[in-house]
Amino acid sequence: MDKSGKALRFTAIIFMSLTAAMNILGGAGTSCVAFSSNIGYRMAFKELMDIRWLYQGLVVITVLIGLAGVWAAIRLVRGGPRVYRWALLCLVTGVLIGGVHYIASLTLRGAAAPANVKFYLNAFTLLIFLLIGIPGIREKVDFTNTGSSKVEKTSAAGMAAILAGITVLTVFSWAAPSHTLHGENWVFVFSKPLLLCGIFLLISGFNLLTRAALHSVRPETSSAELEYAQSR
Repeated sequence: MDKSGKALRFTAIIFMSLTAAMNILGGAGTSCVAFSSNIGYRMAFKELMDIRWLYQGLVVITVLIGLAGVWAAIRLVRGGPRVYRWALLCLVTGVLIGGVHYIASLTLRGAAAPANVKFYLNAFTLLIFLLIGIPGIREKVDFTNTGSSKVEKTSAAGMAAILAGITVLTVFSWAAPSHTLHGENWVFVFSKPLLLCGIFLLISGFNLLTRAALHSVRPETSSAELEYAQSR
């Protein structure tokens, strides 16, 4: 695989990971509206109360799509048969479900954030994968190839984890405009699990990048030691 192919594969894995994280966050964030009996939520989203069943379904399906996306990202890192098709299936489903959520919120509430962000990210990542599937590009980015170096796989996984962690930890800021009612940022309802998940992803990502860096240095060190031993 040439450098352009490696870059495209790396980009695809990163965006697949970010999309999976956004789907999980989007599904979890909608659960307050869909399932909570809190009077504050009911009054704030009174336009949606008659069709809560729709949002309940969207929550469950969106979270499942996000989890499937995480598995797809892992399989993309490892490589193997049908991993590209699995990623496409997750993204197409994400676009369809995200589109339903987007249109429903826009129609009923007159505002679609953050459902629109989730929809656009799914669509953009799907576009990347469709471009990769074009003959000529597809041969450069061979996801069926399991022969990528350990350093490349570990680096891609580490960077994906770090970016996903940053996305989770900054959700309190970028989701605030659409989740602040009566001066209260409702994202903080999930503050503990979000912080734990984000910190875990960051630590895991930096650990993977460190391992990749050490692994890339060891062969050079071993070669130098072998040459030194042979010269004596």
